[in-house]
Amino acid sequence: MFHRSQRLFLRPAFPEDCEAILAGINDEAVVRNLARAPWPYGLDDARAFATLPQDMRLPHFLVTLPGVGVIGSAGMGEHEGQPEIGYWIARDHWGRGYATEAAGAVLRIARTLGHRRVTAGHFVDNPASGKVLRKLGFVPTGRTGGRHSLARGGAVESVEYALDLEADMDPAPFARAA
Repeated sequence: MFHRSQRLFLRPAFPEDCEAILAGINDEAVVRNLARAPWPYGLDDARAFATLPQDMRLPHFLVTLPGVGVIGSAGMGEHEGQPEIGYWIARDHWGRGYATEAAGAVLRIARTLGHRRVTAGHFVDNPASGKVLRKLGFVPTGRTGGRHSLARGGAVESVEYALDLEADMDPAPFARAA
């Protein structure tokens, strides 16, 4: 599965992407905000990520910027039996709206796939991710809790969000994301 947004191209990872994945994610400031990535992050971890099988109901993508290459990843997984969205952007590309644009693209795909509700979360010490989620229309569920972080080696306080994809969606957040 492939998807084009205004500035980005989302595509599956291929084994030859290992070095580009490693270059983008091998930064403690990036990895510490992810639940499933280890720290330190090595080439074997990038290989494992690049060869993860695709679940057509929960696709995941590399986020590429034409002319630049891989700048991150965005996709869906499952958390506590619910579809969940996640993303990371390489530090050199922070602050340009790429996380919002990539996550918005994944949400459009989720809606097309028939998902009715999508969850997300962020560690409390990563408020920038919460800002991305709120721009996309996610609302806090009122639940906070410890979410395991492989990189940090334990539970980290996180804030949980949800987005009802069946509701009439305001197209403005998606337009702003692009």
